[in-house]
Amino acid sequence: MPSPDTDSARLRAGAAGQQIDWLLTPGAAPRWAHWGCAFGGDIAAAGDPLPPATLDNDPRLELCPVEGSGWMHHPALQGFRPSAAGNLDWAPAWTGCTLTRDGADVSVVLESPAAGLRWEQRWSLAASGALWTVTTSIENLGITPYQLCWLAAVTLPLPPQACRVLTLGGPWAGEFKEHWDHLPGAMFRRDNRRGRSSHDCFPGVMVGGAGLGEDSGEGWGLHLGFSGSHSLLIEPLTDGRRQLQAGELLHGGEQLLAPGQRYSAPPAYAAYSARGLAGLSAAFHAVLRDQILQWPGAARVARPVHINTWEALYFDHDHQRLAALAKAAAAVGVERFVLDDGWFHGRAHDRAGLGDWWPDRAKYPDGLGPLASLVESLGMQFCLWVEPEMVNPDSELYRAHPQWALAVPGDKPLLGRNQLVLDLTLAEVTDYLFNKIDLLLGGTPIRYLKWDMNRDMGPGTSKGRATHGAQVRALYRLLERVRRAHPLVEIETCASGGGRVDFGILAHTHRVWTSDCNDALERVAIQRGFLRFFPPEIMGAHIGPAPAHTTGRAHRIDFRAAVALIGHCGIEADVSTMDVIERERLAAWIAQHKRLRGVIHGAAVHQGDIVDGVTYTACWNEEQRAGVLCVFRTAAAHQRYQSPLQLPWLAAIPSLVVRAAPVNDVALPEGWGDLAPGRRMAGAALAAAGLPLPPMRPESAWIVELRVSEPESGDS
Repeated sequence: MPSPDTDSARLRAGAAGQQIDWLLTPGAAPRWAHWGCAFGGDIAAAGDPLPPATLDNDPRLELCPVEGSGWMHHPALQGFRPSAAGNLDWAPAWTGCTLTRDGADVSVVLESPAAGLRWEQRWSLAASGALWTVTTSIENLGITPYQLCWLAAVTLPLPPQACRVLTLGGPWAGEFKEHWDHLPGAMFRRDNRRGRSSHDCFPGVMVGGAGLGEDSGEGWGLHLGFSGSHSLLIEPLTDGRRQLQAGELLHGGEQLLAPGQRYSAPPAYAAYSARGLAGLSAAFHAVLRDQILQWPGAARVARPVHINTWEALYFDHDHQRLAALAKAAAAVGVERFVLDDGWFHGRAHDRAGLGDWWPDRAKYPDGLGPLASLVESLGMQFCLWVEPEMVNPDSELYRAHPQWALAVPGDKPLLGRNQLVLDLTLAEVTDYLFNKIDLLLGGTPIRYLKWDMNRDMGPGTSKGRATHGAQVRALYRLLERVRRAHPLVEIETCASGGGRVDFGILAHTHRVWTSDCNDALERVAIQRGFLRFFPPEIMGAHIGPAPAHTTGRAHRIDFRAAVALIGHCGIEADVSTMDVIERERLAAWIAQHKRLRGVIHGAAVHQGDIVDGVTYTACWNEEQRAGVLCVFRTAAAHQRYQSPLQLPWLAAIPSLVVRAAPVNDVALPEGWGDLAPGRRMAGAALAAAGLPLPPMRPESAWIVELRVSEPESGDS
């Protein structure tokens, strides 16, 4: 149970596994004493004798450290009040503090009457007890405008042993790949100015020491739930600790607060775990499942298997080819048919049409209705791709309203993928977009939208000011407006793949297009990183064509399907042109996914270190007492024999039935026949001695099913 505790000098809050401790001084901001494991008793507080050559008030890390208190490291608040005499109030000092509690939640208000500022922060403990949601705001109490330059959504302490940091990112078609860095003696900082959460700079980190592993060791995690520009920094302090800050990156002049105006930072999600990276992932997955995702009908249903037309047809929307693809997809077990780019007015290529959201008369003379009817008659849902935030200069919309596109006055608009960004902060723009989407959804039985964003925002102003953050918030409002009008329609977030994935956008959507890369080998690494923060049921994972269109690499259908098994499965290939054998294998894999998705979706995720070219991802569903283990060989072995795979997260389970999945990429060698019907094994043995692996060639996968069983007489 949550156990907040305060006295005149300390505040403690948290749950059984972790806690925060602040030191309190009347009239000053709370100071950080601890964020990490839970413990009983008092903190061993000692006096802080001042070392030589310091200020009389040499401050320690506070909840909101500011320059006016003598803080010499990166402040949590930066800004100034423009005036004829110069920039004023750039170094506020907190002289008033109010602290209130509501169960396990804590609110703090800091005031600087001299600077005319009020700072507020609320800490809300997740139901799991493993994660805090932190919301922060600053209010201008002065009589003149205040130019806000930076407000940390949260400032957190990291202990001296937290010396390694995991970040995620990469280029287009390579997002979410893991990067481990040793924290330097100077500031570690990652800035993203792209106007979306980006491919290369995901807004989250996991930090730990040398002992942090997949299922053991202390770890600290932070995610900024925001779909725009952001900054994240880790800075060494003079007491051996580090401070961790994250917040929205404000572009020049973006937040000029009028008197009485408040700016609210994006929510931050802070997690601690003593159970390694898997424990951190469990905390982030839980808060997303329990508090953020809003499913139609208030409950998640079995995630339908997709087919997306893009890599099958691109812009060639021939009715006969579409009909053949739909029939072939239904025959292999597909449940959702997503009509991708190319269906709307003037869209013969990517240089025209964006903004004109009505069916192209040359391709669809009778509208989308006939295709939707065919798809539904085959037992599938009809779904549609849109990219509402964008406009092509070659479009009816742009010719009528060029002023609706974001641009820097006097400069030539900066194109990306032949398109410009619409100014969503203008009511007439969002009204136009909503009306077009509303007409589509009201006139055709569309059950799902794939909502894309195929370029970075880039420079742009609205009414003379930078508008990056306002654009993101306007997008959220537009998505909510669509969902209120059509509450049963699901929405997928896509941005050239995984260029906009975060808890902010997922409060308004239901699925992620993880990457435009469907190369199965690349996907092993991409999905590994994605699953650190996000659960498998929202991870779009498609069986692509061979060769893959992003790499030119070709894989067997079994490897491609095995990699897609552990997400929200789909197909991104022309099933109608596959040979009979490949279609039969595809149908078998889809049937196996449908049988196992109730275990995979909603499960805890465990991932294994890469050893001699082998890694694994496992989904363990405690409610069903069952799991799925996917073992991947990504490179040729250097050893003569493959070491058994240790599964430490199964140690506490007395007895399991372990069996190779009926549909598999790796055939069992002679003598392994008992793994087909299932072999009884003790969890402790799997944790300590490991699971024997069959011979696996490079770029192959082995799927194993796990289920708790009652120990037989004589088992120990």
